[in-house]
Amino acid sequence: MKQSSGANASSIDFVVPGDVQTPTGGYIYDREIVAGLTERGWRVALHALDASFPSPTPAALRAARATFASLANGRVVVIDGLALPGLDRLLADEERRLTLVALVHHPVALETGLDPIQAERYGALERSALGYVQRVITTSQWTARTLAAEGVPIANLRVVEPGVDRRKTRGSSDPKAAALPGAPQDLLNLLCVGTLTPRKGHAVLLEALNEIRDRHWHLTCAGSLLRDAPTVAAIQHQIDRLSLRKRVSLLGDLDRETLERQYARADVFVLPSYLEGYGMALAEAVAFGLPVVSTTAGAIPETVPANAAMLVAPGDSRALAKALASLIDDPARRAALAANARAARASLPTWATAAAKFATALDGLGSKT
Repeated sequence: MKQSSGANASSIDFVVPGDVQTPTGGYIYDREIVAGLTERGWRVALHALDASFPSPTPAALRAARATFASLANGRVVVIDGLALPGLDRLLADEERRLTLVALVHHPVALETGLDPIQAERYGALERSALGYVQRVITTSQWTARTLAAEGVPIANLRVVEPGVDRRKTRGSSDPKAAALPGAPQDLLNLLCVGTLTPRKGHAVLLEALNEIRDRHWHLTCAGSLLRDAPTVAAIQHQIDRLSLRKRVSLLGDLDRETLERQYARADVFVLPSYLEGYGMALAEAVAFGLPVVSTTAGAIPETVPANAAMLVAPGDSRALAKALASLIDDPARRAALAANARAARASLPTWATAAAKFATALDGLGSKT
């Protein structure tokens, strides 16, 4: 039986692999939830594990054991799901004295680009680790259903979707939104936000755009160019092979203010992901009143309002090209999708709402003896 030192669910430890300041959706979620809980009066201790997770080095695993060993009996410990495959044995040792909670953005084994053996290994380790936690919080209904199908008890699952800033405005109609110098008046600004990794589908997007190179468009990609060097090199080579260097901008990571300016000057948001456990950039695009072109993968159809988007099968560059061409060629359709996105903005959860729901998801934990 667990021994309690009097801890309760208004005082928790939050364990994250890598740098929590990393500007990707999962880390942004972690930061916003920690900030939101703190604003609500919670005491949250943040612990960083080595960035080698979910495949920790021996030194990283020793450091992780030291981190968990330093936590008092009975503490509620929320663990970002990216670390789970590397923690299964550690959690087996700790589950009797700590109240363990998993925060799963999407199953690690479903990450695009893993070879089948690695994916199977991650899946087995993740399922094992989830067997030692008392509660599992997911960022979408889709992820919750996926985990339930893999054996996680439904009673242990809670869904806390990410928040957005609903005060955003439709940017491309703003006279302050900057146009590209020397660009044609009918140029359509396409925006893609996501780290350059195989899962985000940048290669498919470039093939699609090559099919409609006769239209007036410019693609801006915001997202890290440092986290996956082979993918970045392949994308840059593809841009040169397709002679798209003047029509595609890879900006790398952007600070929040600069990223918001990109949303504001965009006409269409496009993200051809192979998988999203929620799709925070997609929700941000809706908050800005942008028409969305994306895929039917994972939680995307649940994140993006159907009347504000055109969704195609992941990996289908021809279908993606057709969807983009239809919006470029039909301003009225584009305007209708944008109007529907603006109408949907009010229904998007805020970060304050997400933090409150996260707090509720922890109800009843930390008092077991």
